[in-house]
Amino acid sequence: MDDSLDLEFTVTYRHRIFFTEQAFAAGNRVLADLFAGAKVIPIVDSGLANSRPGFVGEIAAYGRAAGVNFTREPLVLTGGEPAKKDSAVVKAALAAIEADKICRHSYVLAIGGGAFLDAVGFAAATAHRGVRLVRMPTTTLGQGDAGVGVKNGINTFGKKNFTGAFAVPAAVVNDLALLASLDARGLRDGLVEAVKVSLLKDPVFFGNLEKEAPLLAAGDIPAIGRAVRRSAELHARHIAGNGDPFELGSARPLDLGHWAAHKLESMTNHRLTHGEAVAVGLALDLLCARELGFFGAAETARALDLLGALGFRIYAPEMHQDGGATMLAGLEEFREHLGGQLTLVLPTAIGRSTQVHVMPTDVVRRATDELRARDQQPCAARS
Repeated sequence: MDDSLDLEFTVTYRHRIFFTEQAFAAGNRVLADLFAGAKVIPIVDSGLANSRPGFVGEIAAYGRAAGVNFTREPLVLTGGEPAKKDSAVVKAALAAIEADKICRHSYVLAIGGGAFLDAVGFAAATAHRGVRLVRMPTTTLGQGDAGVGVKNGINTFGKKNFTGAFAVPAAVVNDLALLASLDARGLRDGLVEAVKVSLLKDPVFFGNLEKEAPLLAAGDIPAIGRAVRRSAELHARHIAGNGDPFELGSARPLDLGHWAAHKLESMTNHRLTHGEAVAVGLALDLLCARELGFFGAAETARALDLLGALGFRIYAPEMHQDGGATMLAGLEEFREHLGGQLTLVLPTAIGRSTQVHVMPTDVVRRATDELRARDQQPCAARS
């Protein structure tokens, strides 16, 4: 006789984000109290290690002084987008986790940019089917968005984040002092996610970004810290409160501009950083929303002006490659990544949004042409 069981259960997750400065300074107990004597393997982004001579030594010294049970001197692995281009970093991290006998009651401490955290996070999520991960994002993009999320992954088959997992980190530690070593491009990169989330969630925050744009564009660390802090909070609250943190549906309500951004990163062979690609994709979606009657002309102008004031360029020549056909293929790739029907988020006002399931190609083409025309104007923003 046929039979079946249909059981339902829930699991409660805790998403902790700590904001601090000088996390490895004597007397700062955030990390020491978090680890509470457990074994910890520290893994560091090579770009960070190279830009901050002596930083690896600082981590080791902190461990000795604070009584953190580091299993080794910090392991330095390839950072930046190359960390995600293949499985080399994942395999190296897995080998170290196995060699140091890290178990599900131990920790992996990953310190680096968003791409690096994605790769090491994927290793942590698959070792023993998941060991505890503490992320320390070291970029504005990581601290304000990617590092506080619950996803990880690497690029395979020519597709961004095709191989990855959902895994809530044990904690995220945002150390504002780590942003000081970034160049102007790095400091600017994550601000586009602040613009994006303010457009979707918080008109007051959007207004604050407009007011502080000169300071933000100049690389003022306190101003950047305020923007990153609010961006992180809005992203994290959305993850915790929107009812679909693991994206089981067909929507990604915070991914304004990202269908084009993901495609542009691939098309430009990462000549554009993720933030730069999002700025272009965001501008494209804003014009599409205006053309479709969702978003007002004045609000569109404010948002584009803000991107320009922050130093972002809002057009990439690759958008017109093959008459725009390659770019438009990003819509199907975006749909495929989530499955189900195409679902895009578009603003209806600053702080409000809607979802659409069709994006007419003629609208995208007109918006792309407008971005090219804007880019050719003498006053167009240049990165």
